[in-house]
Amino acid sequence: MALVGRTTNGVDFEFKRLRRFEALLTGQRVIAVETRGKAMLTRFANDWFIYSHNQLYGRWYVCPHGETPNTRRQLRLAIRNRDYNALLYSASEIEVLARQDLIKHPFLARIGPDILTEKPSPEEIVGRLQLKRFRNRQLAGLLLDQQFLAGLGNYLRAEILTAAGLHPLCKPADCNRRQLLNLARTIIRLTRRSYRTGGIINPPGLVKRLKAQGKLAKEEHRFNSYNRAGQACHVCGHNIETSNAGGRKMYFCPYCQPQPSKLWT
Repeated sequence: MALVGRTTNGVDFEFKRLRRFEALLTGQRVIAVETRGKAMLTRFANDWFIYSHNQLYGRWYVCPHGETPNTRRQLRLAIRNRDYNALLYSASEIEVLARQDLIKHPFLARIGPDILTEKPSPEEIVGRLQLKRFRNRQLAGLLLDQQFLAGLGNYLRAEILTAAGLHPLCKPADCNRRQLLNLARTIIRLTRRSYRTGGIINPPGLVKRLKAQGKLAKEEHRFNSYNRAGQACHVCGHNIETSNAGGRKMYFCPYCQPQPSKLWT
């Protein structure tokens, strides 16, 4: 890890309103770097935190100390130590928070548990699926709601529902406990796989087979359903279809993911 366990020798903010915190955070050891959905919390030994949210355009780069990436993006935050520079470009939402401010932060206070950082169990996720405010929501919209679970995006939504065999229009209330538990386990498994592999969702055996077929580019072996409309599902061979769901384009397999009216026939 480029930051955790290391002491900073420089913290620089682009925004003038944050520069008063530079001395407070310089010379401090970084205790943890944790995700909160699409936001990140960098915790320092003096119990202060840098909150950052990449929105659509923000991007972190980690470089050996003294080096910078070749990019035209605008640098917003730099956290430097003896060995590495962690550089945040293009992000507009950056704050410095004391511990007592975390629970009052408008984003942090309302998001659900983060799959990677807080590691909810399958049973805890099933419990959330059965809550009154979530159980009658279509899964297509629910899986993008950061108040339900933090950290899921559009491609994970599509791949999770395909792997779990649930149609995007299905609701938790439509499912039995076995299906809900399978969905919960699939959420955990695919999110962690995506993190480990840099966004490759297909299982290792399938990836190996696709590469052997000449599909060497990452986009050719990364997904089963997402962004593959008109191409064959790797499980059943039927063509992947697309529709608008939850305000964004949704990809699904009509055979692996039957519509809710057909679930019990």
